[in-house]
Order: sequence, then structure tokens, then C-alpha cells
Amino acid sequence: MNWVRTIFAISGVASFGLMADTLPPLVAWQGQSEQLMQTEASTWVTPAELSQLTDSPDYAATFAYVQKLVASSDLLAIEQFGTSPQGRAMFVVKASKQLANMAQNANRPLLLVQAGIHSGEIDGKDAGLMLLRDIVHGDKGALLDNVDMLFVPIFSVDGHQRRSAHSRMNQRGPAIQGWRATAQNINLNRDYSKADAPEMQAMLQLINQYDPDLYLDIHVTDGEDYQYDITYGFNHPSAAISVNSASWLSKLYRPQIDLALQQAGHIPGPLVFGVDSKDFAKGLSGWTATPRYSNGYGDVRHLPTVLVENHSLKPYRQRVLGTYVLLEASLTLLNQQGKALILAKQADQQARPKRMALSYTANSNPVLINFKGISYQTQTSEYSGDSYVKWTGTPTLYANLPQYWQNVVERDIVIPTAYWIPPQQQEVIQRLRTHGIKVEVIKKAQSITAQQLTVTEHRFAKIPFESRFTIAEAEFKREQNQQSIEPGWVRVSTDQPLGRLAVALLEPTAPDSLFNWGFMLGLFQRTEYFEPYAIEPLIKRLLEQQPELKQQFAQALAENSALNIDPRARYDWFYQKLPYYDQHYLKYPILIEL
Repeated sequence: MNWVRTIFAISGVASFGLMADTLPPLVAWQGQSEQLMQTEASTWVTPAELSQLTDSPDYAATFAYVQKLVASSDLLAIEQFGTSPQGRAMFVVKASKQLANMAQNANRPLLLVQAGIHSGEIDGKDAGLMLLRDIVHGDKGALLDNVDMLFVPIFSVDGHQRRSAHSRMNQRGPAIQGWRATAQNINLNRDYSKADAPEMQAMLQLINQYDPDLYLDIHVTDGEDYQYDITYGFNHPSAAISVNSASWLSKLYRPQIDLALQQAGHIPGPLVFGVDSKDFAKGLSGWTATPRYSNGYGDVRHLPTVLVENHSLKPYRQRVLGTYVLLEASLTLLNQQGKALILAKQADQQARPKRMALSYTANSNPVLINFKGISYQTQTSEYSGDSYVKWTGTPTLYANLPQYWQNVVERDIVIPTAYWIPPQQQEVIQRLRTHGIKVEVIKKAQSITAQQLTVTEHRFAKIPFESRFTIAEAEFKREQNQQSIEPGWVRVSTDQPLGRLAVALLEPTAPDSLFNWGFMLGLFQRTEYFEPYAIEPLIKRLLEQQPELKQQFAQALAENSALNIDPRARYDWFYQKLPYYDQHYLKYPILIEL
């Protein structure tokens, strides 16, 4: 068969029939969760079920089904919480037996389920619609006895409508898939800390408004093949900012969710990645997420967050049903242990540690686990010339596989008392408010003792990343001195529930700080310069007043080859000693009060 000419139609879209033949072989699957599906004869069959969970409805069909479902029950309400760059409504479904006071009831645990942050990975949407249907028109109403739920069927609504049969070549279904990024080409699961996308700003506003107690972010992973059809993870208690919440997730959440999935015929697994993509037997990496990701962001703002990664090589039907089981089991657990989670979350919010880890590196002492993998062969490509892994589809148990957790502190700091932001840093101040961080606008002039940071070494990224030019590397000199504060400056105290988030955003050495995301590129720019005719007499006068500079200049020439070959650089060496030099150049504009 000439595969280049093999064309078939899916939902009216012409598509080359490649993927079914080229993806790794499937392991046959049947599970108890298949009984959750309804047929065309049912009044409330979902659009995805009409395709036997091989396809997923578009935005209009999804919205129509949600409106019909909400109109049929007093347990549900729909709310628009944002508008996408292309003008589409972003909506959330509220499910509760106490709808009127969802945002005010601190004693009832609140679950936020988010689907379609990457809209080609839309399993959570169709699973959530099935579960809501069964809550209001089936036998699952007790799930809302002591729990409320917010359900976002489609987070990246514009990406959802960039639909194609060719969106994700590494994934089995649905037949038509949305796109990974937004219409502005922003990956929302790299946007939590910088919050550039209007969609992310709307999501943060929703989180601030309702203050959920558990946040489930539903994805589909790529990468290695293995037997697990649903994996999920969160920052491990050994490397978590929110230690109490992480312990609840580790000790209570994972065992019960794993058991429910296993009883329904699924194979749950840890969210891990191969240390070497070409040699799986070398072990696994236990990831500690930074705040650009949902689970890293949830950790630093004390919102217990689980990143769910269904396995891309499993059929869409299997993945959706596994997600349904995970969502149902999460509600069941919150009915039983939700109060304990609320207390754990409150303990994290009230904690005031003296130090905070900013980044972690892998532990050289691995934990040994039995991993349910798939056997593979290493082959050489006749096209690239490189080796690649070819998965065989044969289940293989990797006994005592090393797992290297990223839980060794790489960089930490003493948590400051406060950060002081000059009023011209409007974008920074607005981002803090978007996150819900409390800021205080100073009314009267004052003097404070604070650290002033100066960049001593820096390197920019070579290409844009997530629509920004980022700082790839920077080193700082820190000096403690008196600073004058004028009215209009903003003080950000770390003595608040979101104090650790403020540190993650404002400490410039933190991996996802606003500085590293390129919010303050102006500090790298000099706008006043010198002319040789003006600086020559100034250098002469400077050397007369400070004769020791002559020896220092000679030493600089001996140590810096650039000065020997660049006359402008020699002028610049003296220019930096003059009062005309830009005193704001390379100064981090935010002051740090220890």
C-alpha cells in the first residue's frame, strides 16, 4: 500500500492515514469503567459518547451540551470567567448543593477541575461532562453531599478551535484534536508565574475568587511507552513549599485514587520521566515543578495541585474513562477527608519559615521502584543517522528501577521581610495583583535599610521563549544601605498567605521570577553616553584627583585583554568612575528589606 496516497475522512476533514500504522503496538485493554458509558438511546448521552469515545465535540457543541445540562438541574450553574483573545467565552460549570454561597463556604472542600489547558489533550473535558451528567441525572448525586466542584471544560478555548486530525502525531485520539498553544502562541502551562495570556489572567482571577482546596489539571503526556494509562503527580513532600498539603496528597490522595483506578481496570502510575530517553533502564527522574507549571505554582501559592498526565499512546476511550474514575474518586475522597485537606492548606498558609528553597537538583541516591514498562529496541535511523527507541508493545517489569528525585536544594535564600517596588514598574505591580498578592502603596516619603542588587554577570536567551526574551543566567552583587522611598512606591510584605509566591516572583535568582522572564529588561539598557572630546579632560582631572586610579587602570589592562584592543572599552573603564555614569544601569529596580 502506498501510504502517501492513503487518505481517509474524519468529521469532514481530509487526513493522511499514517498514525494508526506507525505508532507503537497497543496492549489490549478492557475495564470495569467501560460500564460508565451511555449509548445513543440515552437522553443525556454526551457528544463524545456518540462516537464511542473516539472523537471530541467542538467548542459550540460542547457549550450547547453544557447549557442543556445546566438548565436541567438546580445543582448546576454556568459562569463566564473570561474572554479569549479571539473573543470566545471562557466558562466554568459550578456544581453544588449550596450554589448560592460556594465562594463563601470555607468549611466545604472545593474541587477545581481544569481540562484543555493544552486543547489537543482534551480527555478531561469529555470525562467531566460524563461525570456531571451522572451526578445530576444518574446515581452519583451523593458526590456533592459535602463537596463543591468547579469544572472548566476548555481552558484554552482558541487552541481548542484550531482543530485538526494532524495536531498531535504522538497521540491516539481523539480523531480531531485542538492545538497545544493559544491563539497568541502561548503555552498556558508555562504561563502561571508570568501570567501573560488573557486566559491565564482569567484563571487566576477565578482561583482568587473561589479559593479552591484541590486543583486537578488534566493533560496527556508524550514520551516513553509504558503500561500505565494514567499517571499523575505533585511536588513531593521532600521538595515542597506546601509541605502539609503535599503530605496529604502523598499519604491520602494517591493511595485512594490508585485503588479506585485499579478496581476500575486501569493502571495508575507516578508522573516520572526517563533520565535518558534512549536508555529507559538508566532510571527515572522524579520532577519538582517550578511555578511556571500548574503543580509548581499550586505548591508555592498553597493550592494543592495535581498534574494528571494520561498516556498518549493509549486509546482515547481508555484515557477518558480513566479520567472519569480519577475525578469521581477525588470527589469521594474529599467527602471523606476534605476537612483534613483544608486544615493542611491552612497550616501551609500560616507557616512563616525563615528560609525558602528556590530550586532543586536530582538526588544521587535513588529510590528503587518496580516500574511497569514496555520493552524496546534501539535502532539506527536511515533518515537522521541517529539512534532511536522503537517500542515493541510487550509489557515488561523493570524491577528495582532507580528513581532520582529532584529534592536536593540547589539554591535557597533567607525570606525577606518585604520587597519595595518603584511605581514605574507597573507591569510587575499589576502581575502581583493578578496573582492575588497583597500590595501596599506608600503614602509618605521615608528612608529604609534595604538590599540593592547589581547585575555582575548576565546572559540572554538566544531566541524568544513563550513570547518573551528571557534571562538565561545572571549573577548579582548585594549591598545593604539606606534607601529613600517616595510616595507611590509599593511595599510587598512576605507576611501574608501568598508570601512564598511573592518571593518566587520577586527574588531575581528564582527560576521563574519576573526578572528571569524578562519583565525588567530596561535595566540592561544605557541611554546616555560620552564623546571623546568631553571625556578626555575629565579623565585627566580624575587622575589628578585620584592618582591611585592610574595603577588600578594598569592592573585592569593586564587582566582584561578586551581593554588592550578596544579604545572605547578603555574610555568606558574611566567613564564608570565618573558621576556622569548611569547609576541605574544594571541595578535591580526592586529593593529587598531583610
